[in-house]
Amino acid sequence: MDKSTPNDPVAGLVDIPLPAEVSLWPQTWASWIVIALLIVGLIVTTIWVVRRWHANRYRRAAIAELDRIMQGQPTTGALELLVRRMALAEFPRETIAPLAGTAWLSFLDETYGGQEFSQGAGRALALAPYAPAGTGDVAPLAELVRRWIRTHHA
Repeated sequence: MDKSTPNDPVAGLVDIPLPAEVSLWPQTWASWIVIALLIVGLIVTTIWVVRRWHANRYRRAAIAELDRIMQGQPTTGALELLVRRMALAEFPRETIAPLAGTAWLSFLDETYGGQEFSQGAGRALALAPYAPAGTGDVAPLAELVRRWIRTHHA
């Protein structure tokens, strides 16, 4: 049978025109403002995170030093020296250098936000320069020093 016969119902069909493709770009000015604000917010957040990470380098180094101290023969003198070096890195030398005894412990309490240095395990730091090496359990003091390193504030 011949397909071009006048009785063929498919021969006269025409393709349906398709609509234009939908754009993935936002169409309104409000959408553009929201996108711009999201981009600015992402940039500001990234800058803040990078600055905070760089500002806390000394904390990461001090935690690593504390871990090295605890792997060897930990002494209160070594922990006191670490805390003193940390304080000198963060606070003005004129403020930290003259502190000793209860004034030093009070300073640590103020920057830590508690009383654990002047009334708890931290009291050993005031006596560290005068105590013989290797006396007492330093684990509670080391844990307090670790918390101070992580949470102290100016």
